[in-house]
Amino acid sequence: MGMTMTEKILARAAGKERVAPGDLVMAKVDLCLGNDVTAPVAIDEFEKAGFERVFDPEKIALIPDHFTPNKDIKSAGLVKQMRQFAAKHGITHFYDVGRVGIEHAFLPEQGLVGPGDVVVGADSHTCTYGALGAFATGVGSTDLAGAMATGEAWFRVPETHCYTVEGSLGPFVTGKDVILFIIGQIGVDGALYKAMEFAGSAIRGLSMDSRFTICNMAIEAGGKSGIIAPDEVTRAYVEGRFRREPRYYTSDPDCWYEKTYFWRAEEIPLMVAKPHLPSNTEPAAELDSVKIDQVVIGSCTNGRIEDLRQAAEVLRGRKVHKDVRLIVIPATQAIWQQANDEGLLDVFVEAEGVVSAPTCGPCLGGHMGILAEGERAVATTNRNFVGRMGHPGSEVYLAGPYVAAASAVAGHIATPEQIGVAAPATPAGGPGVAGERGQA
Repeated sequence: MGMTMTEKILARAAGKERVAPGDLVMAKVDLCLGNDVTAPVAIDEFEKAGFERVFDPEKIALIPDHFTPNKDIKSAGLVKQMRQFAAKHGITHFYDVGRVGIEHAFLPEQGLVGPGDVVVGADSHTCTYGALGAFATGVGSTDLAGAMATGEAWFRVPETHCYTVEGSLGPFVTGKDVILFIIGQIGVDGALYKAMEFAGSAIRGLSMDSRFTICNMAIEAGGKSGIIAPDEVTRAYVEGRFRREPRYYTSDPDCWYEKTYFWRAEEIPLMVAKPHLPSNTEPAAELDSVKIDQVVIGSCTNGRIEDLRQAAEVLRGRKVHKDVRLIVIPATQAIWQQANDEGLLDVFVEAEGVVSAPTCGPCLGGHMGILAEGERAVATTNRNFVGRMGHPGSEVYLAGPYVAAASAVAGHIATPEQIGVAAPATPAGGPGVAGERGQA
């Protein structure tokens, strides 16, 4: 019997010819990641354990993005601790304000993660990098401390579930709608500790930006990881960007999947996840009675250049509803600059939205867009738990950039068609978009 690509990657990293689901392996990691919420805890544990040096200063990335630019004295202290640790150990990949971005957009953009890698990050959305054909997963801060010291982490090899989507997606339907649809079908624990492998012609037809969105939200179905087989779109993105030699893996035709799912792309409408779970989904067109107070377009899920182009397509020549606040957050400096060069920031400002520096801020209720009691937001983020973006009495509706932008104009949840936006000439997120974004 063959192996899935996840099993092949873990076998390589563990120095074994083959592994099977349920095996316990000690795997060498290609990159360790911490942010300004999780890295300080890992640093404390690292020092408490008596470790004197990191295993490889080139294979650790410390990315302050959650509460930066520093929102208060405590957040400033956390970043200072990261800065001092990076200097002490000669860590190459510490990036500060003005040079940094939201971690899960920034690391692929900078070529620090790539096909065939094993990546551990003390952030649950580390699974984003599976879009490149990597095994990438979130770990606790204590596990991150151990990985920074030893360069290894242990895993139970996960079973793989395969999610196949065939056909052509409808107008305005993107990777965000695909993953919300899948989570709505299987539930928030439908892939608990499983490798979620996404396949089919509809997936292959997506840009890298849309693929990152899909894998980013694997954790919202309980997944250990998300992964997409590398193809010509992946290679176009990686070439000239990835700093190491890529390892391209695909699943064998005779590999074993614990579960398989199949959908036609035409079945997937524009989707919204209602409070308070990502699985509480409904077609966006059926929610036009839901009035909103705020829209956030950004985050590690949907803050890339393609997302901003989609939002601008809807907002161009229109105004944000007088009762709505629109916050747009490009995910990295390079994306901010490209959006500026393309005139997208002018579109957002002319629509009476505000554009922020790269930050995770509002996604986790940190800063830059906190909700008051009773307020509702449509956000292109990944979680809508109780109190996620502010007061426990507020509500978050998850959507893609097209729906978010249309809702900002309408003052209630809306699709682009409902506010008179014509369907794009080419399918949303087509492969021609991949690789256009420049490096910072």
